Amino acid sequence: MSVQDALDLICRGTDEVIKLEELEAKLKAGKTLRVKAGFDPTAPDLHVGHTVLINKMRHFQDLGHDVIFLIGDFTGMIGDPTGKSQTRKALTREEVLENAKTYQDQIFKILDPEKTIIEFNSKWFNDMTAADMVKLSAQYNVARMLERDDFNKRYKTGQSIAISEFMYPLAQGYDSVALQCDVELGGTDQKFNLLVGRHLQSQVGQDPQIVITMPLLEGLDGVNKMSKSLGNYIGIEDAPADMFGKVMSISDELMWRYFDLLSFKSNEQIKQYKDGVAAGKNPRDVKFALAMELIERFHDAEAAQAALAAFKAQFQKGAIPDDIDEVTLETEGGEMGLAHILKNAGLCVSTSDAIRMVKQGAVKINGEKADDPKQTFPVGTQEVFQVGKRKFAKIKLGPVKTN
Repeated sequence: MSVQDALDLICRGTDEVIKLEELEAKLKAGKTLRVKAGFDPTAPDLHVGHTVLINKMRHFQDLGHDVIFLIGDFTGMIGDPTGKSQTRKALTREEVLENAKTYQDQIFKILDPEKTIIEFNSKWFNDMTAADMVKLSAQYNVARMLERDDFNKRYKTGQSIAISEFMYPLAQGYDSVALQCDVELGGTDQKFNLLVGRHLQSQVGQDPQIVITMPLLEGLDGVNKMSKSLGNYIGIEDAPADMFGKVMSISDELMWRYFDLLSFKSNEQIKQYKDGVAAGKNPRDVKFALAMELIERFHDAEAAQAALAAFKAQFQKGAIPDDIDEVTLETEGGEMGLAHILKNAGLCVSTSDAIRMVKQGAVKINGEKADDPKQTFPVGTQEVFQVGKRKFAKIKLGPVKTN
């Protein structure tokens, strides 16, 4: 691969590369780069938004560079203050180690285990004395630290900032010194910390690392950052059918963003997909390719084929799945309106949402489209209600229970 092709792959989907000219010079010199991304094991499982950095690490692996997956078992006990409006609760040593084990199991669904260097930053921090930590803290000043956006906001509003939080960017930066990194990857929210690494490396005579920031992946809604708490995520351990359905639910526009950040298809292959859609190809078929790729990565090819077949049977041929929830609703007055059924069964968030979905033609009863949101159903009704492409419930209407 030419240097330009390598640069194109490395830069695909990135938010910023600091300094691009330094990266290009190292590649032209044929240097094998030491590339690091650090992860504090603050949660035991990952969604695909977390894998954006790991995917970029895989790109570097494929280009022949040394990739270091750094588990912040020491910094995890400090607590990353990034984006927080208050001091973050630190994890116990036991929590960190348990989560770290899960991380290692999950990342090798993406990275080549034989080409991945796993490091724990306790390796060097546990040997540091109090005097060493004081010396490290002297490498940066409070004024510079308060330039960080979240610290600045908290300082101006009188919110607490623990001294340990000031240590976090320094500790992350020192990781790059200890590992003699050429490149560090991080989310856009980590830019300040990554630049601290450049500063500390220059202080000890190392070449400052190139900083590459990756965007925070939007969730299925296309608006908010992917988050389990918002329910707009694709978990890397989701069942294949769920993963397939979630990919198919994203917008056609967001699909290209997911290709750039989550796919290992070549730039040329993605361009061919875009050209095909521009020429009239159904973007649904391109989403099929994305969904299949993700399921093969986190499960296997057989699971991907089965998920594709199930999706086509269910949504393209109108089939109703076998394993849907069964819900019994109590009625008052011997009947219940359609909008209230959909809301009470959890298929819609409110009756107004239910009315809107009916009017949009998104509601079916036993596979037949419903068109009257005021339609009522008597006690004894047992029907399959569907909202959109993925929400089903087998609903039974019963009388109000009496004691």
